[in-house]
Amino acid sequence: MLYLSLLPQFINPAKGHVLSQLLVLGVTQISISLTVNAIIAVTAGTIAAFLAGRPFWLVVQRWMMGTVLTALALKMATEAQR
Repeated sequence: MLYLSLLPQFINPAKGHVLSQLLVLGVTQISISLTVNAIIAVTAGTIAAFLAGRPFWLVVQRWMMGTVLTALALKMATEAQR
C-alpha cells in the first residue's frame, strides 16, 4: 500500500516508462531500508555481545532501566492527578 500511495507522486510520465520508474524507486527504497536495518541489527548485536561479557554493565543497565521506568511511572501518576 505504501508504494501505491507514496511513489506515484514522484513519477513523471514525460521522463519514460511509468512501470520502470516505479520499479526503480521501489528497489531503491527497499535497498536503503535493508542496508539501514542490517546496520542497526549488527550494531545491536555487537553492543549486546559487549554487554553480556561484562556483568558490571548488566547491573548498570538494570539500574538505569529501573530509574527510567520509575520516573515514567511517577510522571504518569502526577499527570493522572491533574
